[in-house]
Amino acid sequence: MLHKKPARYFSALIGFVLVVSSNVQAEPAAPKLANVAILATGGTIAGTGNSSTATVGYTAATVGVDRLIQAVPELAKVAKVTGEQVFQIASENMSNEHWLTLAKRVNVLLAQSNVDGIVITHGTDTLEETAYFLDLVVKSRKPVVVVGAMRPSNALSADGPMNLYNAVLLAASPEAVGKGVLVSLNDQIHAARDVSKTNTSTLDSFKSGDLGMLGYIQGNKPFFYHVSSRKHTVDTEFDIANLQALPQVDIVYGYANMGPVALNAFVGAGAKGIVHAGVGDGSLSNKVKPALIAARKDGVLIVRSSRVGQGILARNGEANDDELDFVVSDTLNPQKARILLMLAMTKTSDSKEIQRMFYTY
Repeated sequence: MLHKKPARYFSALIGFVLVVSSNVQAEPAAPKLANVAILATGGTIAGTGNSSTATVGYTAATVGVDRLIQAVPELAKVAKVTGEQVFQIASENMSNEHWLTLAKRVNVLLAQSNVDGIVITHGTDTLEETAYFLDLVVKSRKPVVVVGAMRPSNALSADGPMNLYNAVLLAASPEAVGKGVLVSLNDQIHAARDVSKTNTSTLDSFKSGDLGMLGYIQGNKPFFYHVSSRKHTVDTEFDIANLQALPQVDIVYGYANMGPVALNAFVGAGAKGIVHAGVGDGSLSNKVKPALIAARKDGVLIVRSSRVGQGILARNGEANDDELDFVVSDTLNPQKARILLMLAMTKTSDSKEIQRMFYTY
């Protein structure tokens, strides 16, 4: 014979269940991941060697963006990642046309609400130039991070996977918003304007010289210690939306016993601007100075820079720039001075206005 349970038994049981349920804490909601687009352009980070110890003599730009992403499954923990193969080239083949195509694509993507940041994989040889070009023409405060590798993808201790992970982490980070185009390699964060490749092959090749890097990436977090004071991205006056080509600007390298042959050849080939990478503080040899003066009188814009790589180039120091109507490069190295001069020439041919731009950007 079944005995009926007292009503108070069921009431107590229900009360116990309610108390236990109220004490169980709900699982915290997973943090919302940022949407990061990876735009691949080739380079060593996408390169392969004929063995795992081949860190020279490898072939760049052989691995597609999908394989780059698949090689770092940890990316899924820090961002929602998509990939796009914009180019597949070694970066010594990067051209003005490539820059315009890439920058326009970056601006289109950053204008979309479902893109929070962009990572660009790139060969290291011209990485600093692409980064600075983008720093001047990207029209968004959203993070753009340019990343590469010093060792091919199949090498022992290849640096590409960790560099890519850090770059995506940085592009997804609120701390990177509004800081201009960034370069991230070797656990370090650099400003596009200041960073340069300084060694042919070592992993710590990218440095910002006496101006210093911006910070580190450590423990899955970026740490910024200072930012560049120069205007960039949304605060520049350059607009490439309808730009189909850039003016021809070439670099003339200074050295002992230098003559005017290279300069005259560039001018004869149609150069509209010349960056003179002079010795020391941008000194002009007696053999080349008359040719530079003649080129300027013919309408060619002249920027005095230095092959040294660090330091401010003094206006009216090694040459009377006011009298000669030359521009000085401030702290920009020759290859970056070329980029700024090209963009400046899309706005004006006034050397005084261009000098203002060199002191602004």
